[in-house]
Amino acid sequence: MSHFTAPAVRHLPVGAWRLHPGHAMSLRPKQPAVLRVYCGRVWATLGQGAEVGAPDDGGDRFLGPGEVLIVPAGASLVMEPVVVPGDRGPVHFDWSDASAAVAPSRFDREVAAPARELRSSLGHAAVALTRMVFGLLGYGEFLVAGRGRVLSPLESLRS
Repeated sequence: MSHFTAPAVRHLPVGAWRLHPGHAMSLRPKQPAVLRVYCGRVWATLGQGAEVGAPDDGGDRFLGPGEVLIVPAGASLVMEPVVVPGDRGPVHFDWSDASAAVAPSRFDREVAAPARELRSSLGHAAVALTRMVFGLLGYGEFLVAGRGRVLSPLESLRS
């Protein structure tokens, strides 16, 4: 197995799951899920229960570092490491909900995200402006005295 590590796209530990050579794993998600390989190679068989939409949706696949397999709800996935002579390291992979892996739409990327950023920026600007106005109003008492502070009634009689 090649121990090249694909770049992490989440804040969780990369390759939180491990599968050692000579072992196999069977998974059957209740919701669509994503298998993402980070280190090593696996032989994955997507079997019964998968809603076949295309001729390529079922059967065997070999996945390497950085590759992703979307597993439909109810499908059975059996996988085992592809063993390379001399390498006994485990395969590192993540298994997550497919909704987290869905790429944002063009509208979300180009309109909604900048609108959220603008709303946040305007909110920060409004808070800063309010603080500045209250700060200037607080200096008003110093400006009236002319010496940097407001004179009390007794102090003003002494001059």
